[in-house]
Amino acid sequence: MLRLSKKADYALIAMKHLTLRDGQGSSSAREIAEQFSIPVELMAKVLQRLARWGLLSSQQGARGGYQLARGSETISVADVIQAIDGPLTVTACSAHNERCGQFATCNVRDPLWKIRERIVTALSTCSVSEMASESPLAVAEAPAAHEVGQTHAG
Repeated sequence: MLRLSKKADYALIAMKHLTLRDGQGSSSAREIAEQFSIPVELMAKVLQRLARWGLLSSQQGARGGYQLARGSETISVADVIQAIDGPLTVTACSAHNERCGQFATCNVRDPLWKIRERIVTALSTCSVSEMASESPLAVAEAPAAHEVGQTHAG
């Protein structure tokens, strides 16, 4: 099962919060943590990491805090996840990990890497702005059950 880390979840929560507050000033790690019942120390680490990646800017002082470093429409969900968790992987091996005992004979590695690319593309095309919008995210519709496997008799 593909699953985001708790830190990535917290990063996305913070980014949505900051997107909704855009133009209203900075938010502190404590403010965000308390609003969403997240440990303050953990939220501070997540925000610092997002700032190191250039997704947030921080200001010191009594009125300091964090705000988006650029427009939320230019920050993708993939940017946020990769800033926290590193490159997305779906297999234990990577393109350059020939230490895996199955690397030479694996028959699912290449298809799984293609699936990984599709996932990264999907996450890259969804912006933090879109995630923060009130409307549901656009999701490609799956074919109706009656259409799957349907054949046409001539």
